[in-house]
Amino acid sequence: MTGDLPGAGSQSANGSLRLREGRGSRLLRRRVRKGVTAVWFAALAGTAFLPGVACAQVSDPGPGQGAPVKKLPDSDPQETQQAQQGAPQDEAIVPDAEFEAALPRLSDDINAPLEPIPDMGKPPVTQPATPGSVTSQIESFPPPAAEAPEFAQPLIPLAEFKVEPVKIEGVDDEKVTTIRYTVAVEGLDKIGLEDKFRDLSALEDGDGKAANAAMVAARAREDEKLAVRLMHSLGYYDGTAISTIEQNPKNSGNVRATITATPGALYRLAKVEVVSTPTVPPGLLDRELNLNPGDPIQAERVQGAEANVSLRLPQQGYPFTKVGDRDILLDEETHTGDYTLPVELGPRASFGAIVTEGRRQVFDVDHINILRRYKPGQLYDSRKVDDLREALIATSLFSTVSVEPVRTGEVGPDETEVVDLLVRQNRGRARTLAAEVGYSTGQGFRAEGSWTHRNLFPPEGALIASAILGTQEQGVTGTFRRSNAGQRDRTFQASASLNHSDFAAFESYTGSVAVRWSRDSTPIWQKRWTYFYGAEIVGSNEDRYNFSAGGRDRGTWLIAALPTFIGYDASDNLLNPTRGFRLKANVSPETSVRGAARPYARLMVEGTVYYPVSSSIVLAGRARAGSIPGVARDDLPPSRRYYAGGGGSVRGFGYQELGPRSPDGRPVGGRALNEFAIEARYRFGNYGIVPFVDAGQVYEGIYPTLRNMRFGAGIGGRLYTNFGPLRVDVATPIARKPGESRISLYISIGQAF
Repeated sequence: MTGDLPGAGSQSANGSLRLREGRGSRLLRRRVRKGVTAVWFAALAGTAFLPGVACAQVSDPGPGQGAPVKKLPDSDPQETQQAQQGAPQDEAIVPDAEFEAALPRLSDDINAPLEPIPDMGKPPVTQPATPGSVTSQIESFPPPAAEAPEFAQPLIPLAEFKVEPVKIEGVDDEKVTTIRYTVAVEGLDKIGLEDKFRDLSALEDGDGKAANAAMVAARAREDEKLAVRLMHSLGYYDGTAISTIEQNPKNSGNVRATITATPGALYRLAKVEVVSTPTVPPGLLDRELNLNPGDPIQAERVQGAEANVSLRLPQQGYPFTKVGDRDILLDEETHTGDYTLPVELGPRASFGAIVTEGRRQVFDVDHINILRRYKPGQLYDSRKVDDLREALIATSLFSTVSVEPVRTGEVGPDETEVVDLLVRQNRGRARTLAAEVGYSTGQGFRAEGSWTHRNLFPPEGALIASAILGTQEQGVTGTFRRSNAGQRDRTFQASASLNHSDFAAFESYTGSVAVRWSRDSTPIWQKRWTYFYGAEIVGSNEDRYNFSAGGRDRGTWLIAALPTFIGYDASDNLLNPTRGFRLKANVSPETSVRGAARPYARLMVEGTVYYPVSSSIVLAGRARAGSIPGVARDDLPPSRRYYAGGGGSVRGFGYQELGPRSPDGRPVGGRALNEFAIEARYRFGNYGIVPFVDAGQVYEGIYPTLRNMRFGAGIGGRLYTNFGPLRVDVATPIARKPGESRISLYISIGQAF
């Protein structure tokens, strides 16, 4: 419950709550009547108030009635009448002659300047008291004393100000006296608010400790207000709460604070009215608001309904919709409320053109038009505007970018108004440095770094230089990449690379050039369908075990390939999925030439699934199978064969360690493989523990027969960051054979699958 609607006699920031004062109803704004004290003020006409003189109310006697008669507050009416008719009159408090003598002499000229007071600044003059007169005293203030020199000194800087604690003899400052208390809540469990109350309670936040009982009482008063707010948020506007504090047990020094809530009656909607112009189609506002008579007046329900109007109307042709302040008129007798919501629709609109502004623009209008997923003239839909904004953000070329509708006043289809989209853009930094470091048993250390200029060849023409430095692999690659190449989400890429690899299975020196068209996912824009297709030419000098010659030799191969890939991603997250599944398929027709051309195809299918067992545990599984038909294994270049084992394959074994081996004990690789893995990913906060079991094997033939499967088991740790989890896995082979490692360690970024 994020907030409460205005309670009885209150007003919220988004609307007002008033009270019907009809017959049989009473105000919810209950007034507390306080005692009123009547004060009699003296009003002496033509006289002055003098200090020390008691004043009484004096009535004007009128012409010919002599001096006024003093009215006593508690006098009898009959006595008062007698006093007015013939009783002796009281003497004047100040005789007229003395009063006139005390007045200063004034000039008869009304335009003359004010005359100075002759006695100003002289010591007070005291006149002797005479019978029937009043002592008069004129006082003046003494001159101020000299200011102490300490006040003229500058203040000590706040950073240097230190307060020395007061030392009290016999008191140990290290031992702070505290009292302990328990909290009891009554009445809120009946309406399902006790858990919410305890989450927000000041008493609960104190962990049952306080310096003194006054602190406990202050927290209890705050919790009274909290309980009332929570009850109001659910529609119990007559709800009250009181707190009591008592020792428990008696004379123990421990106390119990009890919050007792009385919800009262639940208020419901009596009438729902939306004040607005007609919509197209009719009833659109009522349908999207979806508040009905009889619904409880709950803050979450009402605020959610109003938010739905603000969200859904712009998706259906009304980009300028403004929801006004609600008004709820409560009737305390019937426990109902009349709800009124003003809504300013604005014009029904259709898409027009795109216009841009900004001092450092990145894209022109033509390129932005490639990114939009609507056609001019279509009914306005804010979801397509959000989609365009996300596509611009995904380019990572802006420091700031916004997209908003602008009215044109032009008439569009179906009597709509044409609105343009204004793209405000400011260029951001286009260069990026990135690095990645990993380690695994059998492969050693591997570090990869890259430098990228994302817009060296506008629009979105990037140049990427990358390098790999590792225990068993070194290489450099240069890549040109154009994103959104003539079509939204289509990427063209051309690359050239030089690499040296020294693995247990083979050593190679390789150079390649490749081109590729692709549709890829990104963390900002995760796509269901992804693909790539392209062409690749590879020249490679590699060593291998020559079974015909009975020893190792080197050879040079020229390889031409047409790699293709298609994938379907139904998971909920690209870097750390917790539910859903993924399917992938690779097909690469290839030809290797070493003396003679030998065509073949490399095929691979893979599926992964993610199932949340609970909010903190996810079961993840993977299955992979591959085959290379069309060529004998020994005619394949070693770098194009299938291998298994390692951190991204079957953990517990070294890199490329599984499968057939040559007489010298080194892996040979094969034309088929199968792999399986299952993990239980337990996450607590930003950390995780992952037990796992992997299985796999490589075969000389073209079919993954599932025979002689090898298993590895282990446990891993995860540190979750905003760029993906950091992974550390430790595994061991099951039924280990001679020469295989007892323990394998893998450190990298990202989940295993």
